[in-house]
Amino acid sequence: MAYRFWWLALAVTLLLPLTLRSGTLATEVLIYAMAVMACNLLLGYTGLLSFGQGIFFGLGSYSLGLALTRIALPVPLSLALAIAIGAGAAALVGWFSIRQRGTYFVMLTLAFSQMFYFLAYSVPSLTGGDNGLLDIPRPALSLAGRELVSLASPWQFYGFVAVLFLVVFFLVLRVTDSVFGRTLLAIRDNEERALAVGYNIKAFKLLAFVISGAVTGLAGGLHAMLTGIAPLANIDYHVSEMILIMTVIGGTANVFASVLGAAFYVLLADWLSTLWPRWLMLLGFLLIAVSLFMQRGLWGLGTTIWLRLRGIRREPAAIGPDTEAAAGVATEAVTAREERA
Repeated sequence: MAYRFWWLALAVTLLLPLTLRSGTLATEVLIYAMAVMACNLLLGYTGLLSFGQGIFFGLGSYSLGLALTRIALPVPLSLALAIAIGAGAAALVGWFSIRQRGTYFVMLTLAFSQMFYFLAYSVPSLTGGDNGLLDIPRPALSLAGRELVSLASPWQFYGFVAVLFLVVFFLVLRVTDSVFGRTLLAIRDNEERALAVGYNIKAFKLLAFVISGAVTGLAGGLHAMLTGIAPLANIDYHVSEMILIMTVIGGTANVFASVLGAAFYVLLADWLSTLWPRWLMLLGFLLIAVSLFMQRGLWGLGTTIWLRLRGIRREPAAIGPDTEAAAGVATEAVTAREERA
């Protein structure tokens, strides 16, 4: 049932070129959608409010920029490097952060975010310092020196990113709909019960961090190819805030909600910026409205409207649509162990 959302994601990739004139803006929507999916895996499915997503996004941008400008690696290998660097950094940050809970976990991820920012600022020979890495090329996809697909124009690059987006979306769906994903929901809803059952809580959280870092690193690398630069701002904690805002706006514990949140934020920011230079104030009012009246995000609002149109009433879940199912995972496991005993 969950894989019907993949068809919705495919519809989005086909709809964006028909509704937007800018291929760059359409590509940006899909890139941030991947980053928000990765954040949703931590926040919506594991219950971890991380301010470290900007670390993986920025490192993905830097690693791909260095791979293309200094090593001249092919695009697939450069993207693979961005994924590996993002996963490695997430393993490091997650290994320390998951040892704390609540406020202390948030403070640790925020401290790591600041540390990586100043580290990037302090090594201009690698990162370009305050100027960032400039003149990042967008080479064509080639095989044995023969050009296969050009990525020069914005819409050609959009097609390439759309394919990667659909692959990532499908893989994240597989993760969230698997036993691993259900276990993450059980950990989110009742960590003590999941620990009592015998799950290795730290291992599950760390693996969720690694997957999230890998996807975010890929998004950062694609963003560097899109803009042609890897700015210092990509590794700033403000990027983490922006990704978290997109996650909350779209709705947690649903992969397709991440696409809605990213599209809504990117397109609204582009529109508001043409109306008023202080458009972030208007965005702040929107976030207040979401916090007060749409605590399940755009996906929750759409689900509620759809059910009311069909004459069905359902009490909203506190975090996401799968709360009750996730809470039952640990309970069923405890019952099974008691019966075996």
